[in-house]
Amino acid sequence: MKLKRPPRTILVACPRRIGDVLLVTPLIRSMKTQWPEAEIDMIVFRGTEGVLEHNPDLRRVITCARRAPLRERIADAARIWRRYDLACAAIDSDRALFYTWFAGRKRIGLVNADRVTWFARAMLHRIALDRQLQAHVVSSTLELAPLVGVTPRGEVVAPGIRLDPERRARFEARFNAPPGAMPGQPMVVLHVCPMYRYKQWTVDDWAATIRWLRAQGFAVALSGGPAQAEREYAGQVVAAAGELVLNLVGELTFGETAEMIRRANLFIGPDTGTTHVAAACGTLTIALFGPTDPVRWGPWPCNWPVGEQPWARRGSGLRGNVYLLQGEGECVPCRQEGCGGHTESTSDCLTGLRASRVVAVAAQLLGIPAPTQIQIVDISR
Repeated sequence: MKLKRPPRTILVACPRRIGDVLLVTPLIRSMKTQWPEAEIDMIVFRGTEGVLEHNPDLRRVITCARRAPLRERIADAARIWRRYDLACAAIDSDRALFYTWFAGRKRIGLVNADRVTWFARAMLHRIALDRQLQAHVVSSTLELAPLVGVTPRGEVVAPGIRLDPERRARFEARFNAPPGAMPGQPMVVLHVCPMYRYKQWTVDDWAATIRWLRAQGFAVALSGGPAQAEREYAGQVVAAAGELVLNLVGELTFGETAEMIRRANLFIGPDTGTTHVAAACGTLTIALFGPTDPVRWGPWPCNWPVGEQPWARRGSGLRGNVYLLQGEGECVPCRQEGCGGHTESTSDCLTGLRASRVVAVAAQLLGIPAPTQIQIVDISR
């Protein structure tokens, strides 16, 4: 589809989870680079917009309810009716397709290669095929760029901060001398609690990792969202570690969290949105993966070249600034929501992942000797 002139206004639709929203930013960066005068908006589910905080490529972020009745969805769509020169369904989703059709005078979209329907063809002027089991989500999304003559750029744009002087002073004060640390001491950030339990590591292994990091002279900071379950889990980890830790779970915005991660020597986290942010920040990152397929969802390393897939389906290793550490088991990755098949179940490949493996990788990335043994304290006994 050739555009007669560069679009002045663009809408990108991505009503899905936080990680999906973040991993669409390379498409937006590609369009903004090609068309610097274009004003780009994004429509996302309410509660996911934080990962776009102070994104320099966006004019505004439009939020919609995740479980809205049809009448509310139509009202949302009516407010954007044909307001955009170009609209993009950046994920394979009926909801994204719906908003794209309403918003754009020209329309493109990503459609699952296994279910290209007449409906999708009727709603869009051009489609890109999403081969979900063969390509990373960033690569799939960037298939939209050539449809409108845009050169793909594989840069995931992490959130940022723009603070008034008083708020910035408070933010800086947190890191001048974290608990138990001297000013200027190196720091490691841990994100201990993902949104879903099946992606969760164990309290005891997090605690053992913290004790080792503190023994090596690192300050340790915890990141996390405001949900009560996250706060409680972080509290359990801190209590089990028995060490001074800067616990900022629920205290920072996504942009502030990204700024903290940029200052860190290392980030360790599970398969969650903040781990993708850490990878985008360029910080050395250890991603703990269990049932999730890394081919599709492994963190996209900073400045990774377009056209190259960073991850294989099985096997741990370092790509760019990201070390993907995969749990063990013949079933890994099963692509299921835990061993119980639901989000609140556990995953044996993660609960069986020992702190000694994580610490050995951390030592390698930090350039320090690996320990001969790690003390695990089981607080349930």
